[in-house]
Amino acid sequence: MDLPRPLPEPLVELIAQRFRVIGEPMRIKLLDRLRDSSATVGELVEALDASQQNVSKHLGVLHRAGIVSRAKAGTSVRYAIADDTVFALCEQVCGGLRDQLAELDSILSGGVA
Repeated sequence: MDLPRPLPEPLVELIAQRFRVIGEPMRIKLLDRLRDSSATVGELVEALDASQQNVSKHLGVLHRAGIVSRAKAGTSVRYAIADDTVFALCEQVCGGLRDQLAELDSILSGGVA
């Protein structure tokens, strides 16, 4: 999809909002864990060694942004990835970081970048 140039202001705001939502370490950890399978808050608390309050707060932000979904499962709620396009962005960022690290390694090893 080709984006309009220059980006319209409302689109700029939406893009910035998405980056703010996923630009928090705990939220990235939650998304990484949910990538494998859905989970309850309790399961996420245990997997991430985090407080229930912290996990719930971040899941709420991710849910309001439409990145995760929640579904009642008996007496608990299971969270799952609702928008897996977020992982494409993570892959792009990781690829960029990998390239930067390789360049830095080359420089430190005495090579020319």
